Amino acid sequence: MNELLGGAFAQFHYLAPFVVLLLCGLGLPVPEEVTLIGSGILLYRGEVEFVPIVLVCSAAILIGDSIPFWLGRRYGMRALRVRWVARIVHPERFSRLEHRFKEHGNWATFACRFFPGIRLPGYFLAGTLGMSYPRFLLLDGLGVVLSVPVSIYLGKLFGGEIDRLRGTVQDLHLILAFTALALALVVVLRTRWRRPGSRGS
Repeated sequence: MNELLGGAFAQFHYLAPFVVLLLCGLGLPVPEEVTLIGSGILLYRGEVEFVPIVLVCSAAILIGDSIPFWLGRRYGMRALRVRWVARIVHPERFSRLEHRFKEHGNWATFACRFFPGIRLPGYFLAGTLGMSYPRFLLLDGLGVVLSVPVSIYLGKLFGGEIDRLRGTVQDLHLILAFTALALALVVVLRTRWRRPGSRGS
């Protein structure tokens, strides 16, 4: 798979990252980080420009993430009757996700970007629960703005040191994920503090 991706990236500098990231929204078993790292390597080699490749990758990710969202928004749980849809969104994870989404829909949607295992079922669930598409796009876009440019720039910065870079990007995403969760906790605590009767008498 790595050789196939490497050959495609070498021949189609912008199209290959776009297609791979788009297919990730359809369940392609390739971590987004691999594609972003590859795009950074292309940038290191001078085969792409920073702003265009960031825009290409970001657009592909947002379109790909929108697919499970719209499946949930349009068809709800009925979509899971289709075998390939059920295989992509992993319905067995819904029970633990649904409670979190109902309590913290915005922050749960934002945090999904940093946890690949729950990203697709999370976005499907956001659509099923009736989140508006502009809100979903805003929340997902914030995650993309945080992760995509940084990951691509790290690819350029470290050049061919793929193994070292992969660990660095994964650590970065964990840091961003914990930051998102910390921000969510602060918002929840502040909201409860401001409620009437929440302060000590």
